[in-house]
Amino acid sequence: MRDKEEPHLQLHSLWRPVERKCMFLLQQKNTKTTLLQIHAFMLRHSVETNLNIFTKFIRACASISSLSAIKHARRLFDVRPHRNDTLLCNSMIKAHLGVNQFTQSFTLYRDLRKDEEGFVPNKFTVLTLAKSCALNMAACESLQIHNHVMKFGFCLDLYVSTALLDMYAKLGIMGSARKVFEEMPDRSVVSWTALICGYAKAGNMETAKKLLDEMPEKEDSVLYNAMIDGYVKLGDLDSARSLFNQMPDRNVISWTIMINGYCNSGDVVSARFLFDSMPEKNLVSWNAMIAGYCQNRQPHEALKLFHELQSTTLFEPDRVTIVSILPPIADLGALELGEWVHHFVQRKKLDRATNVCTALIDMYAKCGEINKAKKVFDEMPEREIASWNALINGYAVNGCAKEALGVFLEMQNRRIVPNDVTMIGVLSACNHGGLVKEGKRWFKAMAEFGLTPKIEHYGCMVDLLGRAGCVEEAEKLIERMPYEANAIILTSLLFAYWSLNNVERAERVLNKLVHMEPTNHGSYVMLRNLYAAEKRWEDVEEIRREMRRNGARKEAGCSLIEVDRRVLEFVSADKLHPQWELIRSVLLQLRMHMRVQPEMEAA
Repeated sequence: MRDKEEPHLQLHSLWRPVERKCMFLLQQKNTKTTLLQIHAFMLRHSVETNLNIFTKFIRACASISSLSAIKHARRLFDVRPHRNDTLLCNSMIKAHLGVNQFTQSFTLYRDLRKDEEGFVPNKFTVLTLAKSCALNMAACESLQIHNHVMKFGFCLDLYVSTALLDMYAKLGIMGSARKVFEEMPDRSVVSWTALICGYAKAGNMETAKKLLDEMPEKEDSVLYNAMIDGYVKLGDLDSARSLFNQMPDRNVISWTIMINGYCNSGDVVSARFLFDSMPEKNLVSWNAMIAGYCQNRQPHEALKLFHELQSTTLFEPDRVTIVSILPPIADLGALELGEWVHHFVQRKKLDRATNVCTALIDMYAKCGEINKAKKVFDEMPEREIASWNALINGYAVNGCAKEALGVFLEMQNRRIVPNDVTMIGVLSACNHGGLVKEGKRWFKAMAEFGLTPKIEHYGCMVDLLGRAGCVEEAEKLIERMPYEANAIILTSLLFAYWSLNNVERAERVLNKLVHMEPTNHGSYVMLRNLYAAEKRWEDVEEIRREMRRNGARKEAGCSLIEVDRRVLEFVSADKLHPQWELIRSVLLQLRMHMRVQPEMEAA
């Protein structure tokens, strides 16, 4: 069959020299410019009538994966002299698939089938369309493709059946996938893998494991990775680890899936153990471990690993690395390192990515550099809702309530619909600025935006009303809200009573809080201070005893300092610091200077 042959081999001996030259040019690595030049050459020498060369030109356009090149190829295809050549038509359908024009590939196929001269598809047509269905999640079209397979008698072909099976599996239509599998006279490793991966993706790990045990050959790492990923997504890390240990050949993907799984479950120690045990790492592995530390609120470890990535490997941070490392930089207030990352982003032109710019806005805002955050926002080529949210929240945490509301109003003027996160930022801004009237207004306006207030929004309003002294209104709001008051809301109410020196109500709230968070020292301290202010020393002592009984200990104070883009932490009463002796000697010297100075001034 012609579609199994290279076009330039057919009747090659009968070709003119100019045709041979044209085929030679098409076989080279081309750009859109060179292809246009070749097309001009074809027209000048009337070579476009050669079916093989014309088909090769369509394929060459597809090979550069350019939308404009495919558009040009399609214009030529629509006026082609060879109406329904199967290989030519398949090449154009595949060209659309190559640039993710899934709808165009189906439309072209339908138009070709309507042609009176009768385009007859072959198995290669089916393979392309089945892949297009799977990538486009086109369930209706998948049934039509299956019907055509039955009609043209391709059912017994191993490759076609496997393509249909894979298509249904990726669409999540596992009943049809299983039926195709059962009806296959022969099955390959790819067939088994497609079905098992489909069940794993659907979360049906019991069936997937049963098929894995029945599979005659299971050396494929893709299969194992899909199974491990399925267990990880279900939170069954024991089964994932067991299968990981059984793998005959683990690759970087296998290790990274397990690292992600442990990080998502909060077991960063196991994740780091696997990371350190990896025989070979890539940038994705480093990103996964850095993001895992960030996700589990270990910013120091995230920064340490980031520095290790820079100093011990040849990998260069990418967008994922930047988005992963900026939150811990913000948490630690490591502005110098954050600015270095920003310069790196600009140098590598990563600032065109919206998520990178959004992370930079958040970092600068949390480091107190709100003007720099606004500058990044203004210079963004495109913005998403998260970018607006980051700036609004940034203004809010820096006490710039009016500026935050100004950004929110600009957002509305541009007809960008706010989401839940936006409204938390707006209400927080009103809270920080003491803008009770505006807070009430925007809380009520949430319904107009099609948003239902969540407990976080109620928490912002309770805190706003409590700080403004509107305690009774805050209590009524708590009674009306469709949620049980959580510890954050009750703590806000306790703070309001503490501010008003209302001991009786503060005691009532504390009793509820103790049941929710018996180890939270902050709540006890507020009530203890109220007792001390009224000189109720026995009650003060009772609070201290209750704190000891419940294991509520005040967290040790700590301070951070950034030196040469490294963040150093000093914890109160910590004698385990590696440079403790040096720190102690410096403190003693400072104490001596502090004692000597007043004596010198007195003299």
